[in-house]
Amino acid sequence: MGVGLRRQPRVLSVSELSARIAGALDAEIGKVWVAGELSNCRRADSGHLYFSLKDETAQLDAAMFRRELMQLVFEPTNGTEVVVYGRVGVWRGRLQIYADHMEPLGLGALRLAFEQLKARLAAEGLFDQERKRSLPPTPGTIGLVTALAGAAVHDMLRVLGDRWPAARVVIRPVRVQGPGAAEEIARGIAALHALPDVEVLVVGRGGGSLEDLWAFNEEVVARAIAASRVPVVSAVGHEVDFTIADFVADVRAPTPTAAASLVVPDRRELARRVAQCRDRLRGGLERRLHLAGTRLDGLGRRLGDPRRRVADATLRVDDLATRARQALVRRVAWDRRELRRLVAALGKHEPRAVLAAARARVGHDRERLQRTVERQVQAARGAFEREQARLAAFSPLACLERGYAIVQREDAQGTVVRDATTLAQGEPVRLVLARGRARAHIDSTES
Repeated sequence: MGVGLRRQPRVLSVSELSARIAGALDAEIGKVWVAGELSNCRRADSGHLYFSLKDETAQLDAAMFRRELMQLVFEPTNGTEVVVYGRVGVWRGRLQIYADHMEPLGLGALRLAFEQLKARLAAEGLFDQERKRSLPPTPGTIGLVTALAGAAVHDMLRVLGDRWPAARVVIRPVRVQGPGAAEEIARGIAALHALPDVEVLVVGRGGGSLEDLWAFNEEVVARAIAASRVPVVSAVGHEVDFTIADFVADVRAPTPTAAASLVVPDRRELARRVAQCRDRLRGGLERRLHLAGTRLDGLGRRLGDPRRRVADATLRVDDLATRARQALVRRVAWDRRELRRLVAALGKHEPRAVLAAARARVGHDRERLQRTVERQVQAARGAFEREQARLAAFSPLACLERGYAIVQREDAQGTVVRDATTLAQGEPVRLVLARGRARAHIDSTES
């Protein structure tokens, strides 16, 4: 080998180096479980979830594709402590983990999903007490949404038949656990409350684990219960088991058997109450009849013998008739005396004599009035002539008759001119004469 000859190093592209790193990671690490806190959660339009896993000193990008994300029963949110299982790789030169599975750390996935859905539905008001409806007192038709083969349906039918056999029961068999059970329960609720004669629904099943009861924690079941036309009783599991359906339903029963007892009355208890009401009604009627009989006896004693009362009434009628005839005779006699008195008084005031006297008085009064009026007219005429003479003595027309004239300005008011100095040369004026008027112009003035 000659001096100065050296082997040239191979230069890798960024893509080649990333591929080598990814291959090394797959060979050395493979799939791992990683614990950390979720942050920067972002769901893309494609349905994939992109997020970061972090702890006190480091942060790792991560992605979960839509197919794996749909298998989760809870909603990944920022700040949740989780454990992620997946493959570590490189994307565009950055280290990243591709998550195949995710579980909450410390709190089970089902429990976290339960709490998340419960908080969201509560915020919407689906648990509010104001929207809860009362159960019908004596339903004619009851709908059951439950598994046909379970012990719960047989217990409910036994209790319903024993307590209230008059009720008609319509059963919608559904699966109560496993994939698709929640959608089947929701369809069963919708189908039964659509029947016009169904008055109340019971939705439930017997006891089991949280996973067994999970169908009643699904949102689709909660929405179906909230949309029901009739009241819904939730009867899921045992008394210690609580589901989302319990919170949305109008009434929560601790067990399916208790639910059957809630929706119908006990016919024996109802019969006992009816008997009590019947006895109370009979006692009340008897007391009222006794009281009415006692009152009737009292009225009979106060009434006395009807024949005697009729005889007394007849005598009273005869007495009143006699008194009426006597009063009528007295009234006719009094009217006749009053008529004679009025005829005598009218004779003293014969109309023709009264009219003649009145005519004489009117003639005399007319003559006096005529003389008085003539005297007043003459006096008024003399006074008028005297005032007329005085007025003529002071009238400006008398001055005008002697050759004087009144000078007025040519303005809207016709102002009388009293001072020659107020007139200007050439100013137009009006002259008021004893007979007629004239217009002139001022040539000159003298003071």
